[in-house]
Amino acid sequence: MATVNLGIPALPHRVTRARRVSRRLMVGPVPVGGDAPVSVQSMTTTVTADVNATLQQIAELTAAGCQIVRVAVPSQDDADALPVIARKSQIPVIADIHFQPKYVFAAIEAGCAAVRVNPGNIRKFDDKVGEIARAAADHGVPIRIGVNAGSLDPRLLEKYGKATPEALVESALWECSLFEEHGFGDIKISVKHHDPQVMIAAYRLLAASCDYPLHLGVTEAGPLMQGTIKSAVAFGVLLEEGIGDTIRVSLSAPPVEEVKVGIGVLESLGLRERRLEIVSCPSCGRAQVDVYTLADRVGAALDGFPYPLRVAVMGCVVNGPGEAREADLGVASGNGKGQIFVKGQVIKTVPESQIVETLVEEAMKLAELD
Repeated sequence: MATVNLGIPALPHRVTRARRVSRRLMVGPVPVGGDAPVSVQSMTTTVTADVNATLQQIAELTAAGCQIVRVAVPSQDDADALPVIARKSQIPVIADIHFQPKYVFAAIEAGCAAVRVNPGNIRKFDDKVGEIARAAADHGVPIRIGVNAGSLDPRLLEKYGKATPEALVESALWECSLFEEHGFGDIKISVKHHDPQVMIAAYRLLAASCDYPLHLGVTEAGPLMQGTIKSAVAFGVLLEEGIGDTIRVSLSAPPVEEVKVGIGVLESLGLRERRLEIVSCPSCGRAQVDVYTLADRVGAALDGFPYPLRVAVMGCVVNGPGEAREADLGVASGNGKGQIFVKGQVIKTVPESQIVETLVEEAMKLAELD
């Protein structure tokens, strides 16, 4: 199939500051840090020991655009399932370890692409750092030091009184220093907090204090709408400052939704090539069509379109023609009809009932997919 230029630049004009300089590591085949693109992660919600269910969810996440997946390993049964999951997953698998350091070694031996550890809730973790560093180095497995506000080391809670940005950063850098003492530096860090303002402050402080790649996340961000807003605000601020190498949107929602939001954030910041973008008006008293329903129908009909495509779905003649001309495809609707625009030119007027199918037909023509 021929390469198609639909008129949208791969990376729109950006005012983003220069990317923070960080060391680069590999999570399986996915580079993280340095000048590598910001990657999108998620986490399975299945019981990891249920291999078939876990692999099915990983396949769904992969299809949605997820690049790295994390699986929880709270039990021996979960650890026993890791070799099969790591081998059969289409994307790199990170083992998420809490409480039991023995599962860190199991994950490394199982072939996981990386291991995430939370030093605040792993018993006698500092005493195990040397062994973990040797095992990880021998297998080429990077470690993520994941510090969470809800499970901060009690010593730091006593020192700072609560999970302040300074407490989160001190915890992470202390653990990194222990690994570095054993000659291991293949590390990335996260310092997550449920409050975006605290999270932003923590990552700014961390970014200024080290060159480790940073995994961004607002932990326990909440339900779909609230969590999306909190994550988008925090990620937008930090990524525009050049801070952040990989992201996970933490939602009380199916993990595929996390991936969709994460990709959307990167596309909106010009950090990833746009795919389908629907430009639609919020509707008002001037609208002569149900814009909400029409925009949803157009989006559903073109979901999965294989090339970048901007489609304007407008409900009146005030902004409609102008927005439609700026898009690859567009419709300005009113009086039961829709003016169809392709590359800024009106090509036809169709009844309202034919708007969706006409836009799909024209999209196919643009992509040479007849």
